[in-house]
Amino acid sequence: METKDKANDIQRDFERVSPELVAQASRFASSILADVAGRRGGMHGRIAPLDSGSRFCGPALTVEVRPGDNLMIHAAMAISRPGDVIVVDGKGDQSCALMGAIMANQCKAIGVAAVVLDAAARDAEEIRKLGFPMYSVGTNPNGPTKLVPGRVNHPIQCGGVTVHPGDLVIGDADGVVVVQREHVAALLAKASDKVAAERNRIDGIRSGKALRPSWLDASLQAAGVLKAGESLS
Repeated sequence: METKDKANDIQRDFERVSPELVAQASRFASSILADVAGRRGGMHGRIAPLDSGSRFCGPALTVEVRPGDNLMIHAAMAISRPGDVIVVDGKGDQSCALMGAIMANQCKAIGVAAVVLDAAARDAEEIRKLGFPMYSVGTNPNGPTKLVPGRVNHPIQCGGVTVHPGDLVIGDADGVVVVQREHVAALLAKASDKVAAERNRIDGIRSGKALRPSWLDASLQAAGVLKAGESLS
């Protein structure tokens, strides 16, 4: 009977989004990148920062675990590089915490940029004081087991979004967005244009010159709310 090669479950080498692109992308809010990526890539709102002031940007180091077991997160931390974002498919389990203050301190010492858990965390107050960006589906004081094999640096699902190793992950108070590594460069110019357009719109609102969007009447006509050529004013 053929035996599965468990060594292949941990992929040590993968192509990361470049540090230069990470630096450029870090200037943008998660919402801007989600918009220019076609209003997709945003993880489910259940994944939220322990500290609303958290912000991060970096390449994904992906982990898949069985609910309630964090063995493979330890393996991922052992092979991580400074700047990596550890993204964990924990199946949304909230019966125990997969990470706490000890692992957060270890991540910060290694240089890991952030951790995103589709699972629970614990020691929230200590992690907030540490200033380490950790996003989770909530907290639970129960600890995990360290017994069950999983996978590191394979494609995963986290918060309803597919994440490949090396993809760009950015998080802030609004949540977490994932951009496929090969699309990052093309989206940065669009992100700059989006920021400029939004600033112009806000300036128009504050000045009183554009108190409603220019596209509103046309969209209401297209939806059948207004007749062709009709206006709200």
